[in-house]
Amino acid sequence: MSLKSQVALVTGASRGIGKGIAVSLGEAGATVYVTGRRPEIAEKLSNSSTLQQVADEINRKGGKGIAVYCDHSNPQDVKELFERIDKEQQGQLDILVNNAYSAVSFLMKRIGKKFYELEESPEEVWDTVNNVGLRNYYICSVYATRMMIKRKAGLIVNIGSMGGLKYMFSVSYGAGKDAKDRMAADIAHELQGTGITCVSVWPAAVKTEYMLENVVNGKNDALSKAFAAGEDLGYAGRGIAKLAADPNKDRFNGKILLTADLAETYDIRGEDGKIHRPSELEERKRIVEIINDIRTSGVKREYQVKTQFLGAI
Repeated sequence: MSLKSQVALVTGASRGIGKGIAVSLGEAGATVYVTGRRPEIAEKLSNSSTLQQVADEINRKGGKGIAVYCDHSNPQDVKELFERIDKEQQGQLDILVNNAYSAVSFLMKRIGKKFYELEESPEEVWDTVNNVGLRNYYICSVYATRMMIKRKAGLIVNIGSMGGLKYMFSVSYGAGKDAKDRMAADIAHELQGTGITCVSVWPAAVKTEYMLENVVNGKNDALSKAFAAGEDLGYAGRGIAKLAADPNKDRFNGKILLTADLAETYDIRGEDGKIHRPSELEERKRIVEIINDIRTSGVKREYQVKTQFLGAI
């Protein structure tokens, strides 16, 4: 399934999951815009690549990579990003992956502190955790939809996590993650009949550059073990690339999709040749299914009617 004629935007793609997704979309043939902060303000990691190196890797693997420096905490930067894509691609944007996030190190340094014990002001904590996250996801989704709706097709993916279902890291983190999932469901509801599909994708623990350097790094605690045995950078990306190429992807509209679900649906394997299926996610899969049923009830009915109609003809 090729994405040769498709245009994608992956936010926060200089490293980590975003890089893996961008490269996977490029391998499938897409033109991929990748965003990240300028090198002088980006967090330095010894084992990570630059944004231009990601674009170059996309080019080597069969796609077209275009690096765009963008501060996703600045709405004007985001607006200009979409104006550039609109101009350069004659209004075409087929795939948006909302992934940009800038609070990982902030959260990791404050593990164990309760929300009322943090030294920073409440508004600073909230904005640090959720501006280049929840708020930016919403802004990007608005601009992307305005482009996609004219072509009556598109895919919007919000990268979420199990932190939207159970406590993880902090109050502000969990609230933001849960809201991203709800946003995907509500976008799907409002975009019924437009040809645009919106989903939330939950990776499990991922062996990102930051986690390998700052969390794992020879440690033996439970968190370190989980990330050491986690998904490779391209695992979620390979699933999202298959989803983007699926002509029947609207059957997932509004849903939370585990990377294991994508792997099972599209026969994706990790670097070890296996489907990565952590027990903690599997234990909560039924809860996710119930949430999906509740949040997508209206969307699902439309899909069922469409399926019945197509079956009748």
